[in-house]
Amino acid sequence: MEVLLDYILTPQLFILILVVILIKSSIKFVPQNRAYLIERFGKFQSTKEAGLNFIVPFIDRVAADRSLKEQAVDVPEQSAITKDNISLHVDGVLYFRVLDPYKATYGVDNYVFAVTQLAQTTMRSELGKMELDKTFEERDQLNTNIVTSINDASGPWGIQVLRYEIKDIVPPNSVMEAMEAQMKAERVKRAQILESEGDRQAAINRAEGAKQSVVLAAQADKEEQVLRAEGEAKAILAVAEAQAEALRKVGEAADTEQGQKAIQLDLATKAIEAKQAIAKESSIVLLPDSATDAASLVTQAMAIINKMNKE
Repeated sequence: MEVLLDYILTPQLFILILVVILIKSSIKFVPQNRAYLIERFGKFQSTKEAGLNFIVPFIDRVAADRSLKEQAVDVPEQSAITKDNISLHVDGVLYFRVLDPYKATYGVDNYVFAVTQLAQTTMRSELGKMELDKTFEERDQLNTNIVTSINDASGPWGIQVLRYEIKDIVPPNSVMEAMEAQMKAERVKRAQILESEGDRQAAINRAEGAKQSVVLAAQADKEEQVLRAEGEAKAILAVAEAQAEALRKVGEAADTEQGQKAIQLDLATKAIEAKQAIAKESSIVLLPDSATDAASLVTQAMAIINKMNKE
């Protein structure tokens, strides 16, 4: 037992233990997306990034461990006054990441607290530039303005704000009631407008129907008149063609000997009928000097017809 204790307490064992402790203290494994800030005698010495790193034992120490990942911080609810003097309660979420671990450690005491306070003050400032209605309508623009303002101020801290999202905008109860009344009035107004538009469209449709009816009636009357005129024209043409055909046939018949005799008989008959008509209508009857007056008339008419046939 004493021999074993003497072996354990040998100087070589102490040296071995001391070497193991020194090696372990000098090796630092930095995780991915993290950075270690090393100080030597209380002064910044270097920044160790992800992977295997070495430091001087008992002289160097890890002063800060900074995450380089994107971080989300809840911005507490706060009050703000709009441009039209309406008090609002607003909260949001801030997304940022550390770009420069050195500035985030030595440029500000607590960069998370600092950027959160900056987000609150910037949000109050931006809301003071807008009216109440615009805060609901232009929320995206408001978020963009807040991010731009925070990045301008947080540059010396090595912080980059990626985006800011407003979660809730709560106006006072009186304003909520007024907004509800306004929305109700807007809905009633839209309903009335839609109803009037429906009546207007119905009146237009009725007028268009009446107009189409009149146009169709006029077109029908026009077509009827055209058809009637075409019918009358065809009838006149048919009568003219029949008369022409009759005259042609009469002419062909008159060109024969029997036709000449028929014409003489017809002329004599018509002359006698004419004299009889004159005798009926007048109390005075003038008789021709010769008994053959009718025959002379027929002879003259036949002479004229023969001359025309020859020509």
